[in-house]
Amino acid sequence: MTTSHAIVIGSGIGGLSTAIRLAVKGYAVTVFEKNERAGGKLGWFERSGYHFDTGPSLFTQPGNIETLFQLAGIPMEPYFSYQRVDIACRYFYENGKRIDAHARPEDFARELAAVAGEDPRAVIAYLKESAQVYEHVGKIFLEHSLHKASTWLHTRTLQALRHVGWGHLMNTLDSFNRSRFRSPEAVQLFNRYATYNGSDPFQAPGMLSLIPHLEQNEGTYYPKGGMIAIPQALYALACDLGVSFRFNTPVTSILQEHGRVKGIQADGQPFWADTVVSNMDVFYTWRDLLQDPGKAAAILRRERSSSALIFYWGMAMEFPQLHLHNIFFSTDYAAEFAHIFRQKKTYPDPTIYINITSKMEEGQAPPGKENWFVMVNVPSGALLSDDAAKEQLRAAILEKLSRMLGVSIEPCIETEDVLTPEGIEANTYSYKGSLYGTSSNARWAAFLRHANTCSGIRGLYFTGGSVHPGGGIPLCLKSAQIVDSMIPAAL
Repeated sequence: MTTSHAIVIGSGIGGLSTAIRLAVKGYAVTVFEKNERAGGKLGWFERSGYHFDTGPSLFTQPGNIETLFQLAGIPMEPYFSYQRVDIACRYFYENGKRIDAHARPEDFARELAAVAGEDPRAVIAYLKESAQVYEHVGKIFLEHSLHKASTWLHTRTLQALRHVGWGHLMNTLDSFNRSRFRSPEAVQLFNRYATYNGSDPFQAPGMLSLIPHLEQNEGTYYPKGGMIAIPQALYALACDLGVSFRFNTPVTSILQEHGRVKGIQADGQPFWADTVVSNMDVFYTWRDLLQDPGKAAAILRRERSSSALIFYWGMAMEFPQLHLHNIFFSTDYAAEFAHIFRQKKTYPDPTIYINITSKMEEGQAPPGKENWFVMVNVPSGALLSDDAAKEQLRAAILEKLSRMLGVSIEPCIETEDVLTPEGIEANTYSYKGSLYGTSSNARWAAFLRHANTCSGIRGLYFTGGSVHPGGGIPLCLKSAQIVDSMIPAAL
C-alpha cells in the first residue's frame, strides 16, 4: 500500500500544528527547518541563570493547543500545562496613574472607574460587544478560508454580518474607542490592541475591537516553563505521531510540474511529496522557493506590520510594582504610531512592554532577581544594527523606566542581549523583521491577506503568520486548522 507523503517547510507554530494534523490524517510527514530546533519566533536562551523566551510572550486561547492533543488521542498533561493569570496586564501612564486589567471583567471595570473615572457600565458593555463580534463574526473569518465561495455563501456568514456595525468597518479603532469611552486612559488602553497584529489604531478599523475579548473575557494564561514550552510540547507530540524533522536544512525550492506540486529541493537533492505546506514567510516562499518575483512583488504592495527592538535584561533585584505583563505608555500615542507607520522612524518616547516570567515561576531567574523581556515597537526594516540608533532607543527606555518606577534601572542590569528587526529577519525569514506579515491598517486588509492555498499549484498550501488569518500564536494555530480542512485524508 502506498503511503501519502507531506512536507512542511518551517517548524514555527503554524508548521508544527499542521504537521500534527496531517500525521493524524495518516500522512507520512517530514518537516524541514533551517534552524537547529523547532519553534520559529518562539525561541529561548539562558544567560547566567536567567531564562529568556525570545519571541511572543502572550498566551491566550489554550483550547487551540488542547484540540491538537484531542485530535491525536493523546493526553496533554504529560506534555504541557498552564495556569490562568489574575491580571492580564499592568498599565503605567505618564500622569502617574496605574491600571490593573483584572482577569474578571467586573473587577477590570471597577479598576477603570476608580483610577480613570470611567463609567464601569461602558467597560462591561464594550467587552460584551467584543465577545459578540468575536463569536458571531470573528470565528467565521478566523477559522475558515476567505478565498472559498462556500464561506461567503453559507447562512452562518450572512447571519454573522448582522452583528457588524458601521463603526466596526468604517471607523478607525481609535475613533471607535473614543465613541465608547470618555477617559484618555481607557482609550489608549484599548487602542493598544491594534499592536496585537502589528497595526496602527489610528488607521486600523474598529473591527479590531474584537481582540480584547481574547484577553479580557476568555483570559490570559501562563504556560509552565515559559512560552518555549508551547513549541516544545508540539514538537514532542509531532515526534510521537511519527513526524520526521530535518533541522539545519533550509529548503531551496518547491518542485512543481504541470501545475502540480511534486516536492522540494534541499541539501542539493529532491524530496518528493504530493502535498507541501509552507510555513515560511509567503514573500520568501514566492521569491525564493517558487522563483516568482512578480507574485513576491505583489505581496509587498501591502503594508508590512511593525517590527520590534527587544532587550533581554537579567535584573539584579526584584520589582514588586511589576507583574507578568506590563505596559509603560508614551505620552502621545498618535505621534508614536505616525512615526512608526507614516514616517518609518523610531519614536523617541516609545511605549515599553515588559514581560517577566519569573513573576509566575521559580527557576526563570536566580533567587531575588528577575528576567526582563523589554520590547518597543519599531518600523519593519528599521536599521537598528547600527549602534548609535540602538543606543538612542536604549537610553530612552532606561530614562523612562527609571523615572516612572523611581529606581535607576541601568545599574540593575546584570546580563543583556538584544534582538533587532534585522535579527528577526535573519532568524525567522520574516521580511524586514515584520512580526505579523502585513498590517491591518487598511479597512479591508484582513480580507486581503494571502490565501492558505495556491490556485495555480495544486497540492501547495500556506500556513503561519504571514497568511490568513494572521500573526500571533492563536491565529497561526487557526491557519493550520484551515489548511487541514482543505487537505483530504491520506490514501
